[in-house]
Amino acid sequence: MNIDTEHLHHWMRAIRQSKDPMRTMDAFWRGQILSKEWLITELTKLKGHHKEWPTIDIHGGWVGTLASMLFQSEMFISHINSIDIDPECQDIALTMNQMEVEAGKFRAITADMCTFRSDADIVINTSFEHITQDQYDLWLSGLPHNSLVVLQSNDYKIPEHVRIAKDLEEFKVQSELETILYAGELDLPLYKRFMLIGKK
Repeated sequence: MNIDTEHLHHWMRAIRQSKDPMRTMDAFWRGQILSKEWLITELTKLKGHHKEWPTIDIHGGWVGTLASMLFQSEMFISHINSIDIDPECQDIALTMNQMEVEAGKFRAITADMCTFRSDADIVINTSFEHITQDQYDLWLSGLPHNSLVVLQSNDYKIPEHVRIAKDLEEFKVQSELETILYAGELDLPLYKRFMLIGKK
């Protein structure tokens, strides 16, 4: 996918203006960007399973990179909410997606994903490894049955990852999705990234 220069300008401004630019730049590690590109590629292939102009909620939206990349993809998107529990992410995400903020197509929300109630056509959670199974079950229970659900996790053992999956099959079990439309893994230098797209 291509990143246009105007969006790139807002990315750089978001990094420079953030309280901790080095921490914000963690969102741009090669593995992070490749994982998001992969998500967008596979989600685009499933366009027949959601509305042509879908609304999207991204839980664990971090600094808004995935939202910005989605807006620059081949998908036609009505609106994106980027939800993250860290209040410092909100202003960064708003700057990163400044063009879409001005167009009324983007909101950054500070909230706990486990209690935030989504009603979007597509619900994305790429922070699966950061919440316990009980927290995930609570999160999943609050999603509409007709939403397309996109999940990513990994097998990377670090302290902040409270629940990883050893392989794709274990991830499927953890996800508790009733219908799986896509399942795959991406080999990255330090870990494997797993992804599922389906419905609960």
